[in-house]
Amino acid sequence: MTAWRTAFRASLPVLFGYLPLGMAFGVLFAGLDLSWWLAVVAGVIVYAGAAQFMAVGLLAAGASLPDVFLSTLLMNARHVVYGLSVLDRYPQSGALKWYLVFGLTDETYSLVTSRSIPDPVNRHAFYGWLTALNQSYWILGCGLGALLGVTFEISVAGLEFTLVALFVVLLIEQWFQIRRIEPLLVAVGISAMALWIAPDQFLILALSAAVVLLGWLVRKEDVWTTPRS
Repeated sequence: MTAWRTAFRASLPVLFGYLPLGMAFGVLFAGLDLSWWLAVVAGVIVYAGAAQFMAVGLLAAGASLPDVFLSTLLMNARHVVYGLSVLDRYPQSGALKWYLVFGLTDETYSLVTSRSIPDPVNRHAFYGWLTALNQSYWILGCGLGALLGVTFEISVAGLEFTLVALFVVLLIEQWFQIRRIEPLLVAVGISAMALWIAPDQFLILALSAAVVLLGWLVRKEDVWTTPRS
């Protein structure tokens, strides 16, 4: 219960972001004229916000399964980088490890890497509850949105901003944890260059370049885990 309470408090920013964003997905999904509960199934077995939004557009356009697969793979390739950086935090075997790997979203990754865990709390139990709570918020939002979408005529204009707001909150959390400006400058600079060079492949290019540059910087000084007082 201590791990659950600690994880719940840590997950509150994600709750306020995932719930409205999941509802926006559910409303959009309802426009496909499919059963509303399939939106819940998507939240359970897919659990990828951006990919689920993209899938709505692809399904509406009649895209083939290979197209959906390739698009989803490219969009979620960034999670390879996330996963490698948290392997030492997660259990080395067992069902919990595989669930934590499956449930590693952008927001969960941010909390895993920025939150300090009090001594009485079991680390693996905290990660398990944190991941499960975050996914439950998303599933709830998907289901509520789909139900509302099949019942009422709802506009989702502006709801996409909740994701931006959520990332701002998580960025602030990261800043309070490390208090170093170098990773932020690297991220902003490389993102701007990637957007200018290849706007269609912006995310993959920016992540790849950031990994290379930050890896080089870490060899000289641990710029993203050594906090400044």
